[in-house]
Amino acid sequence: MVLGTEDATPTSFWFSVSSGASVQLDDLVVVQTQKPDGRPVQFYGLVDNVRKRHEGVVFESDVEDVVAGVLPASVSYAARVVVTRVDPEDFIPPQPGDTVQHARGEALKMALSADKMEDGAFPAGLLADGQIMPLNFRFVNGEQGGHINISGISGVATKTSYALFLLHSIFRSGVMDRVAHKGGGGQAGTAGGKAIIFNVKGEDLLFLDQPNARVVEKEGKARATKGLSDERYRLLGLPMEPFRDVQFLAPPRPGNPGSAIVPHVDQRALGVTPFVFTLREFCAARMLPYAFSDAAQSLNLGFVIGNIEEKLARLSADGSGAALLVSDWKLDEAESVPDDVQFDALGKVSIQTFGDLISYIEFKLLEQNEGEGDPKWVLKQSPGTLRAFVRRLRGVQKYLSPLLRGDLTPVQAAQYRPNLLTGGYQMSVVDIHNLSGPAQMFVVGVLLRDLFEYKEKNGRQDTVFVVLDELNKYAPRDQSSPIKDVLLDIAERGRSLGIILIGAQQTASEVERRIVSNAAIRVVGRLDLAEAERPEYRFLPQSFRARAGILQPGTMLVSQPDIPNPVLIQYPFPAWATRQGEVGSSDTRSDEEQGAEILGL
Repeated sequence: MVLGTEDATPTSFWFSVSSGASVQLDDLVVVQTQKPDGRPVQFYGLVDNVRKRHEGVVFESDVEDVVAGVLPASVSYAARVVVTRVDPEDFIPPQPGDTVQHARGEALKMALSADKMEDGAFPAGLLADGQIMPLNFRFVNGEQGGHINISGISGVATKTSYALFLLHSIFRSGVMDRVAHKGGGGQAGTAGGKAIIFNVKGEDLLFLDQPNARVVEKEGKARATKGLSDERYRLLGLPMEPFRDVQFLAPPRPGNPGSAIVPHVDQRALGVTPFVFTLREFCAARMLPYAFSDAAQSLNLGFVIGNIEEKLARLSADGSGAALLVSDWKLDEAESVPDDVQFDALGKVSIQTFGDLISYIEFKLLEQNEGEGDPKWVLKQSPGTLRAFVRRLRGVQKYLSPLLRGDLTPVQAAQYRPNLLTGGYQMSVVDIHNLSGPAQMFVVGVLLRDLFEYKEKNGRQDTVFVVLDELNKYAPRDQSSPIKDVLLDIAERGRSLGIILIGAQQTASEVERRIVSNAAIRVVGRLDLAEAERPEYRFLPQSFRARAGILQPGTMLVSQPDIPNPVLIQYPFPAWATRQGEVGSSDTRSDEEQGAEILGL
């Protein structure tokens, strides 16, 4: 019953727990009160504090006498509720003595605003009592809001694992089809959704299409430990299966110019496609700014980058093929000449490596005309600025050279160009963990820029989910870069184009505010307690911020617009392998049955 010794307000109240009953944090409850005219008002809320204490004693040491039976006292078992919904919206306080009950069935739907979500509800996980926690897809797909942001300590908060679970739930729950049908097929939530995942840590995501050999054991233990009525995938209405229609892309192994293009991975030998860009693409598609992580730190340097970008784009219009052809590289005036200079049939220099391209740019800026440079390239910039530009290019040369090739045939160029949208795959995993920091920034920036431009031209007929960890690296709060500009465009305008960012980071306080604030869905795993007190986490009540420091893997706090307070959920162990050692057989028959088939018995 609602307590009369504590204030009861329209937004929070305390209630006593009856003898033999049990209430824990995050339980959802409902209480009905009546207005003076007799009309009922229901309050739905979330338990955010539970306490027990002795009544009838004064001193703390009295507990020993109470336990010994010397001093009479009773135990008060009470819980505090944060109201999540009032129906109808008559904001009167509940009456002391009103009966409080666990919210189940229709009451639970009201408490979680599932009735407002209608066909847009899909499973975000399970509540503590095994009931489904719904998430409103219309606040994910860009219709009413968009983007998901996940914070937590690396390795403990399992940010990527939860992002993958959400994708599995979106793709396999049928919510995309339901929303598309409801909206006449015109909304972003269509059945043709795709996902792009950037793998930045190890090779854990290269086995998403393989079943997890440990999932049955893990889910069996979870069911027994938590006292659930069934295994968690069945409770959620999701198949315990790996992802389907997945392509895996990886950068090529470093080698000499002209070497074979093979993916730079160690654990998976088959099913991984290497990706490269041609030098002509680098120039024509204006990829030069993404080779600089600090282009915006200097106005003069930014001016030089923009000028050289324009010059290279014009040069790329001359001829075809992977190499860049130039006729004004006077090798007799150059201070350093590449050893393997190639010429085309007309005598033009064929630039086939990134190092040669840098040498050509250096010639145009610092060596031509007896060290004065080409006036059209220099544009009165100081030699110091030009040298700083060349130094930065030389600094990233060894990192970007394997990704930029000018010696490819047209067939090879088409084969190894990363195709994330127009292929027949629903999910693309881009493995960049073997790349250095500058190369990772380059690949992520170029691919996201291409995605954004593609969606601007073709509209939002397919929703594209982009999963990117380490947002604090790609969009730091106190720095500017081309890739940060792309991420800001996606955060602020992407949902109108059907681009949804599922971003993750250890510390939201170090990520650009506009990227975090544009996320309609906020998720928090285990947090450092000092980080939890930062302003970025004020959407969490104080009790939740304190608990964020002790959350275990597989447990998340989820905040969404339909519910004014975050809700604690658990999600199942991955049904897809997250490392080579977890890869299981997709054949569920026994070893004897499989052996009999092999022997023809």
